[in-house]
Amino acid sequence: MNTRDTIAAIATAPGNSGIGIIRISGNDSILTADRIIKNRKGKKIHIIDKASHTISYGFVFDDEKCIDEVLVSVFRSPKSYTAEDCVEINCHGGMYVLNRILEIVIKNGARLAEPGEFTRRAFLNGRIDLTQSEAVMDIISSENEFSITNSINQLRGNVRNMIIDLRNDLLNECAFIEAALDDPEHYSLDGYSKTLRKKMTGIKDRADELIKLSKDARFLKEGIKVTIMGRPNAGKSSLLNMLLGYERAIVTKEEGTTRDVIEERISLDGIVLNLMDTAGIRNSDNEAERLGIIKTWENGEKADLILLIIDSSEKINEYDKKLLEFINDRPAIILLNKNDLNTVIEETEIKKYSDRDCVSISAKNNKGLDKLKKLIRLMFYENKISDNNQIYLTNIRQLDSFIKARDSIALVIEAIDSGMTEDVFTVDMMNAYEELGKIIGESTDDALADKIFADFCMGK
Repeated sequence: MNTRDTIAAIATAPGNSGIGIIRISGNDSILTADRIIKNRKGKKIHIIDKASHTISYGFVFDDEKCIDEVLVSVFRSPKSYTAEDCVEINCHGGMYVLNRILEIVIKNGARLAEPGEFTRRAFLNGRIDLTQSEAVMDIISSENEFSITNSINQLRGNVRNMIIDLRNDLLNECAFIEAALDDPEHYSLDGYSKTLRKKMTGIKDRADELIKLSKDARFLKEGIKVTIMGRPNAGKSSLLNMLLGYERAIVTKEEGTTRDVIEERISLDGIVLNLMDTAGIRNSDNEAERLGIIKTWENGEKADLILLIIDSSEKINEYDKKLLEFINDRPAIILLNKNDLNTVIEETEIKKYSDRDCVSISAKNNKGLDKLKKLIRLMFYENKISDNNQIYLTNIRQLDSFIKARDSIALVIEAIDSGMTEDVFTVDMMNAYEELGKIIGESTDDALADKIFADFCMGK
């Protein structure tokens, strides 16, 4: 990727709209705009002379032909999104018009930007770090208030500042050890191990708490993988329809209607659920249904939460018992469905087979949903997740590196307790330092950066 040439792309979402934006960045971005932006009579309005953070009114021309009426924003380096000279052409939002203007921009000195290339340039030019880069796409893909608030906090540098402080602490301790080993006459290590252990324990305790909260917070951001399980006709598809608020799955009295996994994503009071309605558990000679049942068990194994639905109007059978045994060591909620009929199963009977929480519902009549939502929130969030300035690492890449750094700090504590010499401590402290550096991009290779920015949308 050439980071010195001028790039351009449509920065607004695909589809016709009232306004669209063409973004241009690079050394010749202002010159490129100057070539094509004129007044209504076709005379140049000298965009190249405009001050930074100003907007000019004009028209896009392709040679002598007027294409559209526009507003042109100029952002001069380093005070721009990419820290380079940038121009944004605000035009009418029809896709034909947008693509036509983009063609003209490319014809006059720019090239088409790759996905995420504007943000990558902001990262490479030092305006933002890697956590802030990832926060940009998190904001775009946010689905609830928590997700967007957390992303904004990360974009403002909360994560970066925390990581920098931790790295500085580690580096200072390593520097002191190295100085003491090289110049023992002026730097004493007497009692240092005890002091260092206290500092490392404090760092590890804070890291442990952050990791725990971040795992909970990731459910709020990405959603909980929920598998709906049960025997045929227990009400799995009716439950899916109740949660969605419309009839997504076919519901009939015939057993085995659902043979493949039906996936839907919903938000219940800010709780994002990635729902999977699965085939009913029973013995079947039908090949399609049998394969669907295999998928049911596989999805149950991978789920963050199982909603086991049992028909409370019928006695517990062998398939119910098998499912109750399956959920005993997994996060699950038991739903006693069809409480609008004459029920023959009570919660006390369920407790003979499983100690998981039970909720009495009627999926047909939309009863019991509030209690179910409350249980899910209690299971996953422990009332500690908030949308204030608390730091959460909801990005898997960031969290993985942070856990590795925490583990290295734990090894430092073990080494101190084992009576090892101070030079051993620096090895694990520097490992932690490197892992923390990966989070903000201080020690990130090109392959990882390519992967991160390739997932960005065009124009961002």
